[in-house]
Amino acid sequence: MTDFSSSFSVSASGLKAQAARLRHVSENIANADTPGYRRKTVPFEEMRQNGDTRGQVTTGRVRLDQNDLAKIYDPSHPLADDTGHYEGSNVNLVIEIADAREAQRSYEANVKMFDQARQMSSSLMELLRR
Repeated sequence: MTDFSSSFSVSASGLKAQAARLRHVSENIANADTPGYRRKTVPFEEMRQNGDTRGQVTTGRVRLDQNDLAKIYDPSHPLADDTGHYEGSNVNLVIEIADAREAQRSYEANVKMFDQARQMSSSLMELLRR
């Protein structure tokens, strides 16, 4: 039964990681028009237990995208400098939507994997009862 529990934990770690990724993508989209906002990214890392990998993933530290902030010309904006420019965000909505879609698909794949393992475990129990 350790294979079943291991597949459940691999799926669960994938679900948690994709949920965290989707949360950061949502924050990026919500702050796309916030002046000075830097896009957040979250890397995935393999979980290690006693130096051994089990196929599970976890999220690393949140990183801020260091690409240049967009310069926006609006002399009437309160943050505008002497030239009439202020720094916008470095969020690209096309990239964020693509990341959100990828995270959603990966989340769905982990749900299906979890469900398949549950069905196999259930079928095995049914066979053992006979």
